[in-house]
Amino acid sequence: MNKAFPIAIILSTLFLLAYFILASSGLILSFEPGLSAGDISRWCERVGDGIFREPSNALSNLGFMIAGLCMFRVLSTGPINQQQNTFSGLNKLSMLYAGAAIYLGPGSMLMHGTHTEWGQWADNLSMVMYIIFPWLYNLKEMGRWSSERFLVIYFSIVVLYGYTRWVYGDDLGIGLDLFGLSIGLWIISETLFNFWSPVFRWVSGLVGFVVAAMFGTLPSEILSNPTEYWWVVLFWLPAVFASHAPRIKRTYNPWFFLGMASYITAFTIWLNQWSEMLCNPDSWLQPHAIWHLLSAFSTWCFFKFFRTETTQQI
Repeated sequence: MNKAFPIAIILSTLFLLAYFILASSGLILSFEPGLSAGDISRWCERVGDGIFREPSNALSNLGFMIAGLCMFRVLSTGPINQQQNTFSGLNKLSMLYAGAAIYLGPGSMLMHGTHTEWGQWADNLSMVMYIIFPWLYNLKEMGRWSSERFLVIYFSIVVLYGYTRWVYGDDLGIGLDLFGLSIGLWIISETLFNFWSPVFRWVSGLVGFVVAAMFGTLPSEILSNPTEYWWVVLFWLPAVFASHAPRIKRTYNPWFFLGMASYITAFTIWLNQWSEMLCNPDSWLQPHAIWHLLSAFSTWCFFKFFRTETTQQI
């Protein structure tokens, strides 16, 4: 495990080298349907004919790789007390988080760089691989799962999602956006983590409606279209598995709040990337690239947040 950091550097470098070689030969490049060199992509940047179809939007994903490599560096050094804090050193869970953060970079780079369908699949898979970690990690603690059980559940979800996303597309054939749902599950499980009680355990699912409203889907819309929004029943998934109060405590200020602020700012930019004020197809300062960099910073903030964990007496 003490070689995790150099191995992560080598793998990241090999990916970039492989991309350069394959893209230079034209083997992995395409254009999204209806687009060609000189057109404007659906992310505002003008499409190029070089090794990156969207240069700024592709290269900004280096931010995720740098953030993840910094995590591996921190985990490889400094005082280690994994009985008190899982993220104080190298172990299967801390390396999984850092690895998922790194993979956000190659996944998104493959989409913005190649304009292929499999690149879009890799991008979407990388997002899901990252966002399911926090809420599953919370359920691990409140459900008293072993690390091995956590890993089995995590990779089972990843494999099943990867297959169904490839075969059935964005909604997995059942009208489910796992990435969006996982944001809600994280906030629900984090709230339950702080205010666990036998009663609140089963009330916690209502928090999901608040999160959905924050992202533009009001409870009235959900209740008026129960078939379309069937997945709200999964808001009670944390309640099913959170059978015990957590044994660890986290400090939320500043890192959790900073991470959330960074992500919300990034999401706001994402929503407005086509506005006249932000969209300039020929500029290297692309709003979608800023979304990538701010999101990468968020992964670092949440890493620091997890490192504040301390064991408490129940």
